[in-house]
Amino acid sequence: MSGTSELAGRIGAAARQPANWVQLFKFGLVGASGYLINLAVFALLSGNLGVHHTVAAIGAFAVAVTNNFLWNRYWTFGPGEGLVRSQAARFFAVSIASLGLNLALLEVLVRAGEMGDLPAQAIAVALTMPFNFLGNRLWTFA
Repeated sequence: MSGTSELAGRIGAAARQPANWVQLFKFGLVGASGYLINLAVFALLSGNLGVHHTVAAIGAFAVAVTNNFLWNRYWTFGPGEGLVRSQAARFFAVSIASLGLNLALLEVLVRAGEMGDLPAQAIAVALTMPFNFLGNRLWTFA
């Protein structure tokens, strides 16, 4: 069986498990809270304090990622057998990769000049969410 067909089989089997849908829903709620926290901190830093949009995005990321790790570890996925340090390291690795994607998308959207910093950040965060979920579901809290 090829890697692609094996992955498709695993995804199909996972989709038939109600517990996985509950977990995805919880991840979505945690993500939504992190999303709102990210945007609020970004707006405070970039709008109210005049911080450059890249630095504001990094600051917003730091606050939101801490929120998301704690909620995902203790509510969405559960701590399982993993040590908090190794799960945190994996979570932050996935999150840093997502941040890299977020910053690249943010810069493209801001440079296009079609929208302001906050709407560009909102879109960039939303577009990186699927990558973040898969990384955490398959690696961090596996």
